[in-house]
This record gives sequence, C-alpha cells and structure tokens, in this order.
Amino acid sequence: MVPERDTATRERNPVGATAATRPRAPRLDQPRPPRRRILPEWDPEAFGRLSERIARFLGTGRFIVWMTIVIILWVLWNIAAPAGLRFDQYPFIFLTLMLSLQASYAAPLILLAQNRQDDRDRVNLEQDRKQNERSIADTEYLTREVAALRTGLGEVATRDWIRSELQDVMKELEERRRHDGHVLFPAERAERSPGRDADDR
Repeated sequence: MVPERDTATRERNPVGATAATRPRAPRLDQPRPPRRRILPEWDPEAFGRLSERIARFLGTGRFIVWMTIVIILWVLWNIAAPAGLRFDQYPFIFLTLMLSLQASYAAPLILLAQNRQDDRDRVNLEQDRKQNERSIADTEYLTREVAALRTGLGEVATRDWIRSELQDVMKELEERRRHDGHVLFPAERAERSPGRDADDR
C-alpha cells in the first residue's frame, strides 16, 4: 500500500507529460499583472487643471482681442496679398473650419472646467454643512452648560444674601439684648467687665 502522504504529494506535484501540458492556474495570493492598454493613459487631475486654465483664458478679454486681431489679419492677408501667397480665398472656408474646430474643443473644455468647479463647490458645501452642524452642537452644549451653571448658582449663597442674613441675625440679637437686658456680645462684655470690677472694689 502507498501511504496517503505520498499520494497527496503526487496529486499536488504531477510529473511527466501531463505536468507539462496542464496550464497553470493564476494564484489567488498574488495580484494580477497589469494589463496593457491600447488607449493612451493620462493623469485626469493634470488634464482637468489644463482645461481649467484654458477655460479661464477663453473667458478673458485678452482672448477676444487676440482672436479679433488674428481674424482681421487673416482676412486682410487673403484679400490684399498677392494671388500666389493667399492660402484661403474669399469665402474663407479654412477660417470657418478653424473657428468651428476651436469652438468644438472650447465647449467640452469649458464644460469640464465647470464640472470640476461644481465638484469643488459640492465638497465645500458638504464641509460647510458639517462645520455648521458641529457649531450648532457646540452651541447647544454650551447653552446647556450655562443653564446648569445658572441653576447651580441659584442654590449658592451670594454675598448680598449672606449680608442680609447677618443683618437679620444682628437685629434679632439686638432685640433680644434689649428685651432681656443681657449682654450677648463679647465686645460689650469686655467693655462692661472693668466697670463691674470697679464696682466690686
């Protein structure tokens, strides 16, 4: 009999002609190698920044001035230049084609820049909303703390309350002294004790 360990080893590591023809299955503990792409790759962030720059330039007066100068020079050259040097005759078909090409590229670039701005605005609004929620929570917490402090201070003896209570006690003691004729204060007792000693003498 063949031990079980030997059969398991043979099943894992086949030898002979079958081992050479069996295709190797991809291992699950290793990442797959990156596939080759037919289309060129680009950095979307860099492309977005470039589109924003172009969109900003297209929305300036400088672009309109330069475009107007180019079109005027184009038309003047193709009208006043010698016939052999003209590259676009009177209907200016090539100029129309160039302007259409510029418009066809400018519109998607402007839309891409607007989409990126919308994404930034959405992120900023979300951050502002979270900041407002935190501010509201902090304000509510501070309001509760102030209310608790006011409640606690309502039970604490203030200086005016202690002064009024002492004045009431002093009045009560003064009335008792007058009514009973007893000396209740140590200062008065000290003042009267020398007189009594003199009377005793």
